[in-house]
Amino acid sequence: MSIVLSIPTSMTAAASAPLPVGSQAPDFIAPATSGADITLSDFRGRKHVLLAFFPAAFTEVCTSEMCAFSDDFDVFVSADVEVLPISVDTTDVLTSFRDQHALKVDLLSDNTKAIASQYGVLWADGKIANRAYFLIDKTGIIRWAHAERHPGLRRENEEIFREIRSVTA
Repeated sequence: MSIVLSIPTSMTAAASAPLPVGSQAPDFIAPATSGADITLSDFRGRKHVLLAFFPAAFTEVCTSEMCAFSDDFDVFVSADVEVLPISVDTTDVLTSFRDQHALKVDLLSDNTKAIASQYGVLWADGKIANRAYFLIDKTGIIRWAHAERHPGLRRENEEIFREIRSVTA
């Protein structure tokens, strides 16, 4: 299954403000492409979490980003970081996307848009989540947060690794 969507880079309607650094990360349960439900609080005391909201599977920037997460999977693992990419796509769409690109990361579905709303990253039109990152430490505190100016932008893994090192050093 190949669905190609485009995310306009000239979007002007921003999402609401993302949760600030230093705040407790809201807990959630989300269905994943593994078939399991993922609960954020299950990682507390065990792993840091990179929660990475992305607009839509099968789009150019999202594909590039998810493939980069997969390419650097071992680097994240060695830093004791669980990468949890999340979009408003259904698990069926996300599973097709994961399979088509042989992704190593498990993708989470926020089809109800409740999690994106909770984290302040639902795009103003309410149809997608803005691309945003939350680095959550093992105690459940947000240590780094970044929301893009528009969903067509993304952070490179090197920048994310610098943020991880600042939290885990």
